[in-house]
Amino acid sequence: MPQREVIPIDQNWCFRQADSEALGFLPVAQFPTNVHLDLIHNKIIPDPFIGKNENDVQWVGEKAWIYRTTFALPHIEGRNAVLAFDGLDTYATVRLNGHQILETENMFIPERVDITKSLKSQGENVLEITFDSTFLIGKKIVEKHPDHRWGCFNGDPSRLAVRKAQYHYGWDWGPTLLSCGPWRPIWLELYRSCILDLYFTTEVEKSLESAEIIAKADVEGSAEEVQFEILLEGKSVDKNTARVFNGVATAAFKVEQPELWFPARYGKQPLYVLHASLFSRQTKCDSLSKRFGLRRVEVIQRTLDDAPGTTFFFEINNIPVFCGGCNWIPADSFIPRISPQKYRDWVKLAFNGNQVMIRVWGGGIYEQKAFYDACDEMGMLVWQDFLFACGNYPAHDEFLASVKREAIVNVKILRHHPSIVIWAGNNEDYQYREDMMLDYDPDDRDPRRWLNSNFPARYIYEKLLVDVTKELVPGIYYHFGSPFGGKNTRDPSVGDIHQWNVWHGTQEKYQNFDLLAGRFVSEFGMEGFPNIKTIDSYLPKGKDDSDRYPQSSTIDFHNKASGHERRIALYLVENIQYRFEPLEQFIYCTQLMQAECLAGAYRLWRRQWKGPGKEYCAGALVWQINDCWPVTSWAIVDCYLRPKLAYYVIKRELGPITIGMKRTAETTFADRYTRAYFKTAHKIEIWASNLSLDTRTVAVDLKAWDIITGKEIFFESLHTAFTLPPNRSIEIAKTNVPVSKNDTDEELRTVIAAYLVENGQQVARCVNWPEPLKYAHLQRPKQLSVKLSNGSTMVQISSEVPVKGVALEYSDDAVVWADNCIDVVPGEVVHVGVEGLGCTDEGKIGVRYLGL
Repeated sequence: MPQREVIPIDQNWCFRQADSEALGFLPVAQFPTNVHLDLIHNKIIPDPFIGKNENDVQWVGEKAWIYRTTFALPHIEGRNAVLAFDGLDTYATVRLNGHQILETENMFIPERVDITKSLKSQGENVLEITFDSTFLIGKKIVEKHPDHRWGCFNGDPSRLAVRKAQYHYGWDWGPTLLSCGPWRPIWLELYRSCILDLYFTTEVEKSLESAEIIAKADVEGSAEEVQFEILLEGKSVDKNTARVFNGVATAAFKVEQPELWFPARYGKQPLYVLHASLFSRQTKCDSLSKRFGLRRVEVIQRTLDDAPGTTFFFEINNIPVFCGGCNWIPADSFIPRISPQKYRDWVKLAFNGNQVMIRVWGGGIYEQKAFYDACDEMGMLVWQDFLFACGNYPAHDEFLASVKREAIVNVKILRHHPSIVIWAGNNEDYQYREDMMLDYDPDDRDPRRWLNSNFPARYIYEKLLVDVTKELVPGIYYHFGSPFGGKNTRDPSVGDIHQWNVWHGTQEKYQNFDLLAGRFVSEFGMEGFPNIKTIDSYLPKGKDDSDRYPQSSTIDFHNKASGHERRIALYLVENIQYRFEPLEQFIYCTQLMQAECLAGAYRLWRRQWKGPGKEYCAGALVWQINDCWPVTSWAIVDCYLRPKLAYYVIKRELGPITIGMKRTAETTFADRYTRAYFKTAHKIEIWASNLSLDTRTVAVDLKAWDIITGKEIFFESLHTAFTLPPNRSIEIAKTNVPVSKNDTDEELRTVIAAYLVENGQQVARCVNWPEPLKYAHLQRPKQLSVKLSNGSTMVQISSEVPVKGVALEYSDDAVVWADNCIDVVPGEVVHVGVEGLGCTDEGKIGVRYLGL
């Protein structure tokens, strides 16, 4: 029996508008592809990322489009011929040689069609796919179901009716670009027998000393035997042979002393390979391999020693993990042009930023294989949402059937990835329900009644997806939604929360993030402008554009957040002195404000990871790491992979060992009958956090300087041998803000630095400033030194006065900084690693700081 042959159908593709033959068929830009990429390639539409061109291309999503190719018939040799469509976006009618072979209605469901009898035995086979307007179809579905309470936070409500990437309808960080097309590969498969799926369950014993693996292969055809083999680093670990029974072959393995897969910085990420070979009468006819990791995963929800509610933390191989990380949206509005290397670069940025978890947000896609492979290899934990976001979804029969198919097939595709440690039913749909006061009785446990309520999607989240995950990934925790927890989605004591009372909501001061904590904060954020090169890339005339200023209509157009002008202005004016010109300095000010905000959140919430029984906050995932187009948003890295300043400060706050400080001011009056006679005590709280698994012994040093003169006014070694217990934070001291003279308000001009020193090496550093920074009389340094050293791989920074937020810049994106946005104090030289500079480049390094 001949082996299965897989042939990509990726050549000779062309396309045209369905209702116009004026231009005829035009060549595609690439394959896989979508209609916007192809229209741009043929200069039919302008690049929608430039200027306000987005407005000029909206007609594209309201038209039908035809894609067409031809392929010759290979030698079949009596084999079955199957066309496999990995992804068609969204409503597609597929014809082969003029005969309809497939209709689709879900962007996320791969399809397989037996075309053995539809192929031409001679000449070219013609494959044609017509993509109807998902936008128009969604509108008609809404009209068909007038009794449903259609509504959502972002985009047109008709998006809820269709199974298409929801962010295509526009979000508060992304454009409205309703594309269509063959967005994932198409294959021609030839076989008599094949392995349709290879999958397994793994169970690692609590002792971690052994693991059981049950491997299965779903088989189509008459082949009767599957040989399974487990390999590690190319070496065989175990083998087993199983007969095919009712289309399934099953084999059991037990691995002693398994090589365990750990999250980044907690251990290694060994990846086993399960290889299956299909045989018919001792002749090999197909094979398939999948990588996997052996790890024990639990989400721990138990009572706390001295706080209400329950914990919500991830335990991997018996190790509680504080999940500092980020949220992920699709990295481009046009998914087919995201290369595997770009996926790897994005995940590498998160890894290099000391992050340990990425949440795949529910308004995007089930990501490409390259994304999850990179997470597996680098030890990035993945929180995976099902693809529902910010709305009240319907639950009529056709919709439920499509959602069930979608859930089953995508859980099957992704279930072997060790990085995925949680599935969640949706993003903020329960929050939308609360805001719209839709029906929800937590005591009603009858799923059929949920379908008759005005929040029928509860059936999807609490019944349908529960059943799917329970059957297919029984060892992975399923969460009804994000956020979801206690009495409501804003309950900080149970489950996870999205903390948007900084920026959205009540617009709290970001210095108070410690009062806004939750057991797991899966969203929070602050906006910051992108790199000036990114802004120049979307201004039609680049550096010479008349709209190259912060309040221009084009720059405002590239910020989709409602009320962004007021909110950026609010947090700027509350916190720092800033100016609009030059634009580069304004960008710096917004990025510094974003960095200060997010650093404070991580620092204060990590403080609440205090060890067993005191896991008050177990995770913080910033919204968001990335963008899908050039825009001002909450991203900490813009769409061209240019990190904002926040990226670097988060990297520091998620280091293995950190030290933190917070100022407090307590005013007491002489008695209850006066406001004239009072004293204000300015205190500084100091703590450390050790996320390593070893007890560490460090010295703790405290210094202080006068902001204006730069004079050192205080030094004390608080401890010479202070013990940091593993995997938790610990309080060090609460003391007065150092001053040279009491009762003179010197505290308001005092900068404080705290250091942890281990075996003579500084392992952690924190500089604390009087806030708000806008009140500080920052001095322009006269001796700010930036020097290359160590063979041009290190930059040394020093100054004679305290300098806030020193940002290093270079014109070439190939230059990579190990750190940035650094507070510099007198008498100290800060060393920053750098890649991509030569010995003559020192003078080309740009520097910005607050007060420049």
